Amino acid sequence: MLRCTLLFSLSLVAWAQAPKAEPDVVIFTDGERLSGHLIGANSANFTFQSDMLGSITADWSKVKELHSSKTFAVIPKGVEFKRNADVSAVPEGTVAVADQKITVTPAAGAPKTVAVADATNVVEDGAFKNALMHNPGFFHDWAGGVGAGASLANSTQTAESFNAAINLVRVSPLESWLRRRNRTAFTFSTGFGEIKSPGTATVKTSIYHAGLERDEYFSSAFYGFGQTLYDHNFSQGLKLQQTYGGGIGYSAIHKAAASLDLKVGGAYIRQDFSISANNRSLSAITFEEDYRRNLMRNMLFTQQLLVNPSLNDTKAFTASFNSQLAAPISKKLNVSLGFIDGYLNNPSGIGAKKNSTQLNLSLNYLIR
Repeated sequence: MLRCTLLFSLSLVAWAQAPKAEPDVVIFTDGERLSGHLIGANSANFTFQSDMLGSITADWSKVKELHSSKTFAVIPKGVEFKRNADVSAVPEGTVAVADQKITVTPAAGAPKTVAVADATNVVEDGAFKNALMHNPGFFHDWAGGVGAGASLANSTQTAESFNAAINLVRVSPLESWLRRRNRTAFTFSTGFGEIKSPGTATVKTSIYHAGLERDEYFSSAFYGFGQTLYDHNFSQGLKLQQTYGGGIGYSAIHKAAASLDLKVGGAYIRQDFSISANNRSLSAITFEEDYRRNLMRNMLFTQQLLVNPSLNDTKAFTASFNSQLAAPISKKLNVSLGFIDGYLNNPSGIGAKKNSTQLNLSLNYLIR
């Protein structure tokens, strides 16, 4: 007992006397000095967790000196990674910044210097190695949201409407400094409504859309895609429209704050209407544009346009447009305002309109 107590006491003393890791220090050109921890950086700016101010992001041009005792990987411009890639061209070690240059001092070997403007990313060393080895299963790393909204009215007329949506995207790898390998997207939206009035027939609205897309990248910007879409619109007499297609996509903008994808391809479309004589099998061209933009206060704007002109029946023209503005109200919830317009040039039924529009206000649960 005495021996165990003595060993335990010595361990506590050693733990109490163990030196704490020195905080990172940044000195700005105006002489201001902050201590904390360097989180990461790119060629334009860096992110620093200050003990006094919390997380800040600042331009490198405002920095006189920066010193960190943590180990980082400094990825130079022109170095592009795939999983299990050769990392010999990436300096790894503690970092110090002065005169717009990053000096990387490894555990063994001579220091290396990289100009701030030539450093695509500065990544914590453990995260750097984990990202290169990370190979998640299909059911991991999904992000997006699940939302729903409703409206009820009860007077001489009774009206009720419901809408729901699921939007999920899985990108591999997640890190922006690794070349994207693939992307999978699943979307589902539905709107249902009824208006009942004494002595008249019930007016019904029933619309749903479901889509699944898989992208496989063969460069940092170009990829091949395949997609399956299902659409139903009671008001247009469309029981089910099935679209199976694929083609080539191009990421014209691929940044953290914004992205723009352009796609072109071909598709087979099967349209089944409530009046079976109007059923069609179509060969079509696919044109698609997808845009995303981060706005102030962590708001997000998304927009998509899909056009399918038919080759074998020019009157059977279909298109869809949707946009959404989402604003966060907590870490897991946001509220969104969305507009959806589905265009069907050959609707079935007397008085059926070619355009079908929806304006939805929803509460969404975020999946990250």
